[in-house]
Amino acid sequence: MARGTHDYDDDPRNAAIRIWVNGELLPRERAVVSVFDSGFVLGDGVWEGLRVRGGHPAFLETHLDRLYEGAQAILMDIGLTRAELTSAIYDTLRANDMVDGVHVRLMVTRGVKATPYQDPRVTVGPATVVIIAEHKEAIPDTVTHGITLFTTHVRRAYPDTLDPKLNSHSKLNDITACIQAYTAGADEALMLDPHGFVATCNSTHFFVVKGTPEEPEVWTSDGRFCLGGITRGNVLAMCRAGGITARETTFSLTDVYSAQEAFVTGTFAGVVPVRTVDGRTIGAGARGPVVERLQQMYVDLVDADVAGRSAP
Repeated sequence: MARGTHDYDDDPRNAAIRIWVNGELLPRERAVVSVFDSGFVLGDGVWEGLRVRGGHPAFLETHLDRLYEGAQAILMDIGLTRAELTSAIYDTLRANDMVDGVHVRLMVTRGVKATPYQDPRVTVGPATVVIIAEHKEAIPDTVTHGITLFTTHVRRAYPDTLDPKLNSHSKLNDITACIQAYTAGADEALMLDPHGFVATCNSTHFFVVKGTPEEPEVWTSDGRFCLGGITRGNVLAMCRAGGITARETTFSLTDVYSAQEAFVTGTFAGVVPVRTVDGRTIGAGARGPVVERLQQMYVDLVDADVAGRSAP
């Protein structure tokens, strides 16, 4: 039975990984940050998740674009150039002898504070940068058989409350949605925008397949109330390049319940089918032909991206 898209089978090699913390590669048990760190005290920071294949992080430039844009938005100096951060990622992979089946969590917080208080001006040190690379892959059953979703009452925020475009450490909005979904018996949460239209999931992006079996259309939200997902953007580009109509549009749950297929996207698991939403079976209740085609297209896209890379 499938679980959430981020579930994985534990790999014993992760017990001995080395973690990059502010320029040092430390054993897992010694990789710690201060209790005065802005990220711990307030969730003040930005982060990225990266999938590694063939020894290279896929779509690295796009991920770094989003990281630095987020840091600029909150007036945070990462303290490292893109080249230095790229080298740090590769150093972490080399230190752990990692090539495939690897997921990287890159986290940057504003740094250590003089006292636990929200004002950024009480930060007394440089940004805290942590790179955790783990042997971790999505459970195959999840990718094949898909997940179930439950629409929560927790809505996505307006940009003037908490900009959904900001990939910040402050994830309580998504966490409360996730809690409501799994306590209702679903794998993950489907979230609506403030107007009641479909926005995104708590940790992935949501798509439906509409149109006809002969001429399918892939729909996702208009993007105003979701993170600018890297995999989301890649899937939209893949569809258009592959002759599949792709729309970023406004649609409701009624459109979802009558969809031919549905799926979610994310860096960790790629493209994952959705079997049911709010107890309604979507299509045949199993992975459909459009999702299966997109899964293969995405694998090919990742392979093409990493094939053109070289380590610094």
